[in-house]
Amino acid sequence: MSRKSQNKTRTILPDSRFQSEVVARLINRSMISGNKQAAQKQVYTALDLLEKEVNSEDILTTLEQALENLKPKVEVRPRRIGGAVYQVPTPVRGSRQYSLAIRWLIIAARKRPNKQFYTFAEKLSAELKAALNDEGAAFAKRQEVERMAEANKAFSHLRW
Repeated sequence: MSRKSQNKTRTILPDSRFQSEVVARLINRSMISGNKQAAQKQVYTALDLLEKEVNSEDILTTLEQALENLKPKVEVRPRRIGGAVYQVPTPVRGSRQYSLAIRWLIIAARKRPNKQFYTFAEKLSAELKAALNDEGAAFAKRQEVERMAEANKAFSHLRW
């Protein structure tokens, strides 16, 4: 039995503009070097751009739908058995699904080329729009993770 204690889940305060915990998580994840004001400005600008492009009256439901398209259902986790390490597919908890979706979204937005988009807000908006249409780098990452789980389905009996 492990001696390590269980992780305590932190409560995240909702953001000031939308009163949403999801937007607050997105802001916190996109923050660089503790500069929350800059991250907040970029995320709000990205959501405004997305609202104009998609012509949506409620941007929060649009954001939820984009994140829903990015959330993985299963992932592989390494399990060591008798000196061999097997990649065992396991279902993903709800909070981790959101964490992975937001992480992949931010990473994909940062990797977008600067030729087409100049600011992080434009890149994030474009990546969110792509996620709504089931395309983009973040969606490809989700498909890759689920494909790995499908390929290692033979080891699912090793789950604990």
